Amino acid sequence: MKTMSATMLTLLATTSQAFASGGTSGAEDLSLLAVGFISFGVLIVLFQFVPALLLIGGMLAGLFKSDEKKNDKDLARARRSA
Repeated sequence: MKTMSATMLTLLATTSQAFASGGTSGAEDLSLLAVGFISFGVLIVLFQFVPALLLIGGMLAGLFKSDEKKNDKDLARARRSA
């Protein structure tokens, strides 16, 4: 019994180092589900980027637009008050 437990302890001690080292195979491949999840996240970010660009473009156009052109509501108000 004593030799069996000593053998088991030696076996566990030597294999635990091998499990902890991670091997020399390099990076592990991602599963198809993981690739799909990452791709879905990237698509969400890209699809949110387009409206953000349109919003920023509209804000910049509104800031730098000249006040010479008035819309129809402003012209109607001016006519009523005159």
